Amino acid sequence: MKHSDLLLIAELSANHNQEKNLALETLHAAKESGANAVKLQTYTADTLTLDSSKPYFQIQSDTLWDGETLYSLYQKAYTPWEWHEELFEYAKKLGLLCFSTPFDPTAVDFLETLGNPIYKIASFEINDIPLIRYAARLQKPMILSTGIASLEEISEAVEACRNEGNEDITLLACTSSYPAPLEEANLARIPDLKRRFGVKVGLSDHTLGLIAPIVAVSLGASVIEKHFILSRSLGGPDGAFSLEPSEFKEMVSSIHAASLALGEANYELSPKVAKSKIFKRSLFVCEKIQKGERFTPKNLRSIRPGHGLPPKHLNEILGKEAACDIERGEPLTWEMVRR
Repeated sequence: MKHSDLLLIAELSANHNQEKNLALETLHAAKESGANAVKLQTYTADTLTLDSSKPYFQIQSDTLWDGETLYSLYQKAYTPWEWHEELFEYAKKLGLLCFSTPFDPTAVDFLETLGNPIYKIASFEINDIPLIRYAARLQKPMILSTGIASLEEISEAVEACRNEGNEDITLLACTSSYPAPLEEANLARIPDLKRRFGVKVGLSDHTLGLIAPIVAVSLGASVIEKHFILSRSLGGPDGAFSLEPSEFKEMVSSIHAASLALGEANYELSPKVAKSKIFKRSLFVCEKIQKGERFTPKNLRSIRPGHGLPPKHLNEILGKEAACDIERGEPLTWEMVRR
């Protein structure tokens, strides 16, 4: 896969600590770190949940956010809608593709006013078929994260897009754990998703480190999404599993190297490799042979380099007579064999 075919997304998420200048600075750092896309999240606490302290709305699931209510978490994490236009414009100025994840139809409507080019559906919304259809009907690329989805739910989400006539679908393997243990990444899902659903594939990665994205690219991922933060010392809801600029830059470099090494299933030899063909084995005369003398395993062998006949002809030639005198160290040709 070519570098230009890879979409390397820096996820801003909540890593702005409700400071717009920090968000703008983060976008600039993402560009400098090698990202070619940035992603926002478009919601408010009220579009995602209810302001309630009932047990249903309290987070107690062995996460980074245990002890919070959903509403309080989303109040701290959301990206103010009044920032979006400036963030989109600044990203465009930097040469970054900027798009967002909507969490309800009002977010889709709002993002359309900004010319949002791609709709990403988060893992926890993959069962919201009405939302998926609402976004898919716009005929823009759809990226669906599959972190908590069953195969049935993934199939229903893909079908929802296709029912709207939208075939530009990318499924992201994802482990919805924050941070996600590497042993639970299950990256073998990437080629399996591609085979099962006939779509493009990628990885939304919450593991620590760079191994998972590099392996994902080798398995056919064309999209890599990682949370991005200027410094984990900033804290915030997503800081602990976000990459800092130097780490993101190293990931991009490693992904490009992996992509170069992966190449294509091409058996044509490059000019540089073709030059080495001369060192392959071929048939050489290893003792001086008189005209009429027979070729034997002693006077004819398969050795390097590759100037003589291919070794596959050895048994065919053994026992035949020499058509001329041949010096030791000469590559064998058909003209030397009496036929």
